[in-house]
Amino acid sequence: MSEFGPDVVLDDPAFVHASAVLYGKVRIGSGASIWANVVARAELEEIVVGRMTNIQDFVMLHVGSTTGTYIGEGCSITHHCTIHGCTIGDNCLIGINSTIMDGAEIGENSIVAPHTLVREGVKIPPNSVVVGSPSRVAKTRNNFVANRTNAFMYHKNALAYAAGNHRAWSTDAIKREMLEEMMRLQRLQAADAINES
Repeated sequence: MSEFGPDVVLDDPAFVHASAVLYGKVRIGSGASIWANVVARAELEEIVVGRMTNIQDFVMLHVGSTTGTYIGEGCSITHHCTIHGCTIGDNCLIGINSTIMDGAEIGENSIVAPHTLVREGVKIPPNSVVVGSPSRVAKTRNNFVANRTNAFMYHKNALAYAAGNHRAWSTDAIKREMLEEMMRLQRLQAADAINES
C-alpha cells in the first residue's frame, strides 16, 4: 500500500485504517487490525504485530536503540498507549494511556491497567494484573478468556469496518457471537488446566 513505507509487510490483516502511519521494518499479522492515527516506526530494529491483535486509535509503536517491539497474538493495545522497544506476550491487554518501555517484557495472559508505566527492562510474569507508575504486579490471575474475548470482538469489528459497517457492535448477532466465543475459550482453558494437572 503506497501510504506505507516500502519495508512494511501486511500479512492479510483484517483492517488497517487509512490514517495509520507505518514506516521501517514493520510486520502486521493475519487478522490483526490497525486503527485510526496509529503510528509505527522501526528504523533500527523491527516491529511485529501478531495474529488477531488490535492496535487501537492513537497508539504509538516504536523500537529501542537495541530492542525491537514484539506484540503477540490475540492482544489488545488500547487507545493512546506508547509501546517502545518491548515484548508483549500472547493474549495480553494493555490499558488506555499505558507506556511499556525498552527491554520490558509482559508475560502472556496479562492485563496492564490504564495509565501504567512499565519501566525499562522490567519483566512481568505471565497471568499478571499490573498497575501503577512505576508498575507493580497487583494480582496473579489467568486473563486468557477475558483478553481473547476482547481481541475477538475487535477482530469482528475490524472485519465490519473493512466492509463499511461502523455499527456492528450494536447488533444482537455480534453479542451472540461474543458469548459463544467466550464459552468456547472457557472450555479450552478448562481442558488445558486438566491436561496440565
